[in-house]
Amino acid sequence: MKEIYVDNSATTRIDDEVIKAMLPYYTEYYGNPGSLHEQGVKAAEAVDKARNTIADLLNAKPDEIIFTGSGTEANNLALLGYARKNRDKGDHIITTRIEHPSVLACCRRLEDEGFKVTYLNVDNSGLIDIEQLQATISKDTILVSIIYANNEIGTIQDIPAISNICKERKVPLHIDACQAAAYLSLDTEALGVSMMTLNASKIYGPKGIGALYKKKGITLEPIIVGGNQERGLRGGTENTPAIVGFATALELARKSSDIEADRLSALRDGLIQDLTQNPDIHLNGHPARRLPNNINIVCKSIEAESLILLLSEDGIYANTRSACSTQKKASSHVLRSIGLGDKDAQSSIRISLGKYNSAEEVKRIGEKIKEIVLMLKYV
Repeated sequence: MKEIYVDNSATTRIDDEVIKAMLPYYTEYYGNPGSLHEQGVKAAEAVDKARNTIADLLNAKPDEIIFTGSGTEANNLALLGYARKNRDKGDHIITTRIEHPSVLACCRRLEDEGFKVTYLNVDNSGLIDIEQLQATISKDTILVSIIYANNEIGTIQDIPAISNICKERKVPLHIDACQAAAYLSLDTEALGVSMMTLNASKIYGPKGIGALYKKKGITLEPIIVGGNQERGLRGGTENTPAIVGFATALELARKSSDIEADRLSALRDGLIQDLTQNPDIHLNGHPARRLPNNINIVCKSIEAESLILLLSEDGIYANTRSACSTQKKASSHVLRSIGLGDKDAQSSIRISLGKYNSAEEVKRIGEKIKEIVLMLKYV
């Protein structure tokens, strides 16, 4: 039986074109980009070309792109690096209750260091309270960090509106755009952001490579020290093949973003409509302002882990929530923040479609979920 992978919010299959672009930098041009010989020069040229490509796609400057080992590391650099470097300007940070664990962990670390953190509430669709943001910014606020599109429920925040508030109050805005990169605008000028996190493994690129866009004038304290790579902000030999793969993946994703968003939105909406005809199945997150590939549903009185395992036995690979949180026993902080009780939160699954999924596969997923839910209901 053909396997169906619908856990693309956790990670994606690498694109064949991406692998093709990366291979020469494993076997032919494998030198350290910091070396002066020809091997090093060719590697450095590849890194520079990739940086320029990504900068162009973000409407940014090449020296505003910092390569990291992951999206998590980029979030750490943005929050820890900015807060520690700019503590003389204030000690207050604003984020939301539905951030990725890497952002929330940074905020807890900063609280341990004496910073104050405000966690904005969200409504039952996952949108932040704009009025609360306006009321919370003070003279001591040095950074606002908001997830662009939520990794669990897919809800998309109004980043331009949020950035306008931050600009009025002269507070930098960082956004986690890892989930948004394949489908939503990444124009840093139009979005009005000071920092933005990206991750190649969410856009059919290699694992182990991320990037932080840092607007000129934003100062950071490095969190990984050693060499002077990445303009002194991230020590360690550059991962040339992964960097080349990242740029290739982002370029491919941006070329097809509109067409793919429309295709996946149609598949998403059809599956949501099919599943929610069952009165025991409800959609989590915003019905319209959501990622085109995201379907997060609560199946009343059904244990989500059992549903996921039974789907897996049938060759369908979905997930319960963020892959960075699935080892925890507690229910999802995102689902609790939008008003779900523990029971419903633990009865929710996430289906995240991707470019390798077809209409036939989505139909099979719907049929199988309905079959399993009916079976488990009477167990």
